[in-house]
Amino acid sequence: MRTVETPSGPIAYDDTGGDGPVLVLGHGLLMDGRQWRKVIPLLSGYRCITPTLPLGAHTTPMNEDADLSENGVACILADFLDVLGLDDVTLVLNDWGGGQFMISEGRDKRVGRLVLVSCTAFDNYPPKPARPAALLCRVPGGGWLLTRLFGTRFFRHSTRAYGALAKTGLPDALYDEWFRPAVENPAIRRDLVKFATGAPSRRRLIEMSARMSTFDRPVLVVWAREDRMMPLAHADRLVELYPDATKVIVDDSWTLVPEDQPEVMAEALRAFVK
Repeated sequence: MRTVETPSGPIAYDDTGGDGPVLVLGHGLLMDGRQWRKVIPLLSGYRCITPTLPLGAHTTPMNEDADLSENGVACILADFLDVLGLDDVTLVLNDWGGGQFMISEGRDKRVGRLVLVSCTAFDNYPPKPARPAALLCRVPGGGWLLTRLFGTRFFRHSTRAYGALAKTGLPDALYDEWFRPAVENPAIRRDLVKFATGAPSRRRLIEMSARMSTFDRPVLVVWAREDRMMPLAHADRLVELYPDATKVIVDDSWTLVPEDQPEVMAEALRAFVK
């Protein structure tokens, strides 16, 4: 894994290399690029880049003064594209949709296409199943207490927690890797708490979402019909919001479409980015 320095701190990433179209694949809370491990092998001919954003599974802490709000992490993602000098990127977001705020922050110049895959949008930051954890993080010591739950079967596999993300389930070995940094490193835990408590008010979220309509480049909305965390109605709202948007609805999947339906996900990307 490679690392680059941004103004907010180091960002680790994997890069398949090559001269094909560039796909930058985002991830969700307490995850990393392995969220796309089933899809990337199906995308030969594309350059796939998976940054590990400071959402709790990163292994090196960010600067102490780093802005890790929704807007702040979106700007870190924009800084990452700047440092690598990438242009005409297809930005793909799944679960965490805050990368859209690159648009409201005026930082989207390097994005040529946008793919939104069952992700947070409008005022759904954080999604309903994640709100108790976000509230816990607002209590002194709450971040530490939250990490004590990471090893429990409830947190990992209940549909009221992380079990709501993938219909096929996720392996405990992968959860072990994703959760270990926040469990073992207080500075990573600090970053996690800053992000978990950094969502704007609902009123502000709606105001910021309205500004997304300025993005006039192609947008693909890929949504799981049975999603338990991201309302299906948001797929239609996103298509209406963006001037040049199309929609694909995926059956037999929950939020993590790359996990539940990797072949469908890869085909949707290939059809959208040629």
